[in-house]
Amino acid sequence: MNIGVPRYLIVGMAAVFSAYHLVLATYTLDIPRHTTPIFVAMALYAIATIVSLVPWGPPRMPIWMAAFNLAIVIAITLLVANELDFARPGGTGYASWYVAASGTLMTITSTRGRHTFAWLGIGFLVAHTIFGVGAVGPAGIFSLGIVGSALWVAVSHVLAVALAKASKDAQRFSLAEREATDWQAAQEAHVHERQFRLGQTSAMALTMLRTIQESGGRLTDEQRQECAYLESAIRDEIRGRKLLNDAVRDEVMSARRRGATVNLLDEGGIDDLSDDELERVLNRLALAIHETDADKIIARTVPEGSDVAVTVVGLRSVASSESVALGLDSLEDDEVDLWLEIPRVPVTP
Repeated sequence: MNIGVPRYLIVGMAAVFSAYHLVLATYTLDIPRHTTPIFVAMALYAIATIVSLVPWGPPRMPIWMAAFNLAIVIAITLLVANELDFARPGGTGYASWYVAASGTLMTITSTRGRHTFAWLGIGFLVAHTIFGVGAVGPAGIFSLGIVGSALWVAVSHVLAVALAKASKDAQRFSLAEREATDWQAAQEAHVHERQFRLGQTSAMALTMLRTIQESGGRLTDEQRQECAYLESAIRDEIRGRKLLNDAVRDEVMSARRRGATVNLLDEGGIDDLSDDELERVLNRLALAIHETDADKIIARTVPEGSDVAVTVVGLRSVASSESVALGLDSLEDDEVDLWLEIPRVPVTP
C-alpha cells in the first residue's frame, strides 16, 4: 500500500513514540514494588517494537509477528500492572506506561494490516483493567488512557481501510483509462482504415464510373466484364487487406482476365510483420500467382505463432466425362496444381 509518504519517515516517527514510553518507564522506576519485572517488560516491548518497525519485507505484517505483538501486550501488562499500587494516593502517574506502550504497539500492528490482532490487544487491556485491577475498575479505562490507545487503533484502522479503497479505486481508474485509450486508438485505426479503403476504391472505380455516366449506363460486353473485374478488385481491398501490394494486384487481375477465380483472405495473421518482411511475402505471393495456371487460387494468412505467413492453394478443374455430358462441374475432380507455404522468416539454404 503506497500512501505517498516515505516509509522511513513513518518508521522514524513510530520509533520516537515507542522510545518515549521507555523513557517514561525509566523515569518512574521508583514507583513499582520491584524493578526486575519492569526491566523485563521494557526489554520485551523494545524487541517487539524493533521487529515491527524493521523497514524491510512486505508492508503487511506477517501473522506470526502480529500474534507475537499481542503476546507482548499481554506480557507487559501483567508484568507492570502486578507491580503497581493503583490505590496509591495520587495514582500511578507515568508508571502505567504499559497502557500507552501497548496502544502504540497495537497501532503499529493495525497500520501494517493486522486489525484483528490490534483490537484483541485493546480488548485485553480493557478486560484486564476492569476485572484485573480491582482498585481501578471501569473508570480506569479513562484514567489510565486506554480510551486514547483505542482511538489511535481506530484511526489507524479507518485510515488503512480508506487508503486500501483509494488504492483499488486508483487501479480501477487507471485500468479504465487504459481501456478508453485502447478503444480510442482502435476507433482511430478503424477510421483511418475506412478512409484508406474509400480512397483506394475511389481511385479504382473513378474511371469506370465516369464511363458509366457518360454512356448513360449502356456498356459493351467488354466494359461489363471490366466492371466485374473491378468489383472483384474492390472486394480484394476489403477482404485481402495486407495481402495486397501493386505486384499482387497486377498478378491477380491478370489471373482473372485469363478466367481464374482468385480469393484473398487476410485474417490478421501478418499484422506483426515488418514492412520489409511483408514486402518479401507479398512479392513471393505475386510470383506464385504468376507461375500457376490453376483455375482457382486461394491465398490465406496463417494465425500468429506459426512459422508460415501465407498459404497459397491452386486448383485445376478436371471434369469427368459424365459431368461434361450433364453440363456439371465436379468439385471432387479438382486437382491440386499449387500448394505453397510462404514462411514468415526467409529460409536459408
